[in-house]
Amino acid sequence: MASKTPSIRALSRYLLRPQASRHPRCPHRSQTQRSSSAVAGARLNGSVEYDTTPILNHTSKAALANPELPPEIRKGQTKRINLYTAVNEALRHALQTDERVLVFGEDIQFGGVFRCTMNLAADFGTERVFNTPLSEQGLIGFAIGAASEGMRPVAEIQFADYVFPAFDQIVNEAAKLRYRAGTTNVNCGGLVIRMPSGVVGHGALYHSQSPEALFTHIPGLRVIVPRSPVQAKGLLLSAIRTNDPVIFMEPKVLYRAAVEQVPIDAYHLPLDKAEVLKTGKDVTIISYGTPLYTCSAAIEAAEKDFGCSVELIDLRTIYPWDRETVLESVKKTGRAIVVHESMMNAGVGAEVAATIQERAFLRLEAPVKRVTGWATHTGLVFEKFIIPDVTRVYDAIKKTVDY
Repeated sequence: MASKTPSIRALSRYLLRPQASRHPRCPHRSQTQRSSSAVAGARLNGSVEYDTTPILNHTSKAALANPELPPEIRKGQTKRINLYTAVNEALRHALQTDERVLVFGEDIQFGGVFRCTMNLAADFGTERVFNTPLSEQGLIGFAIGAASEGMRPVAEIQFADYVFPAFDQIVNEAAKLRYRAGTTNVNCGGLVIRMPSGVVGHGALYHSQSPEALFTHIPGLRVIVPRSPVQAKGLLLSAIRTNDPVIFMEPKVLYRAAVEQVPIDAYHLPLDKAEVLKTGKDVTIISYGTPLYTCSAAIEAAEKDFGCSVELIDLRTIYPWDRETVLESVKKTGRAIVVHESMMNAGVGAEVAATIQERAFLRLEAPVKRVTGWATHTGLVFEKFIIPDVTRVYDAIKKTVDY
């Protein structure tokens, strides 16, 4: 009788069975550790549990315990909102408190595609909150001119995928204006360019891109990626207040998925500081935006299976990024993994890994590992196979502590 071809389920059971340790003396590598696999239905690749993830503040007490909040805010109240509402509240506060603030973009008067600007035009008038023609180059050119005249424009690119027609304006005008102005003090420092970025599950080629690495190569810009409603509100208010042009990239899958307790009053978070979300002693994971939730789930499984201790860092501002916090952590743990959704080639992870290698080489116990999106365009049905998942981060932890 011909042998029966094993089913995917049987192969999964084989690939996911406990593996013998190659390093029995190491406390991080027990005989009962398990490997994962990128096969369909791998045990780790479930949906993110946003309602329980430690990345979000599920109670008012947790939200107000943030030491970065001013004392008066920590004594105040919170409410449970999602990320797009947090963006809306930040824009509303900025419009209320500074007459120089303008909010504009394609279709933003009715709230925009993701409703981040909902009701702002009705409350503040179409002279300050208004639609622009369908021209990214034009609306960013206008924003640069407004900022150079002392206004504080917040320009929305409808999707990050649409920013490329405006790339020349951003790189050759916004980023360089202060540099070429000499002693005239002309600049466009009040400019914020908001854009939804990253995958959302069904975005395909033109609604899934994460182009942040392109902007991190440009001196004169700040590039920020918030991970949660608390972060989005505080970082956006700081971005509007800063005297540098800012690229503010909002992970669109988190607009509704990420819900947490957020301080009701306005507050500002630092634009030049990474945040240690979880302390650990065996390996450091550096990430930002949506993949932080993937990393958190992978860490929970890896610490349970391997007995290791993992530190998790949110870069928040990916240019200029907080080297000192990352290096301090890596010198302590001796191991580093960088995770991001965008492609590996010339990505943010390449810069972080190179800096770690240059400034912490003698403290490393393993090569710096990158877990990123694959270097390909995002086909509709392949999206979940392209971006990092829990399995890939979990396996990276295993290989790094086993090295």
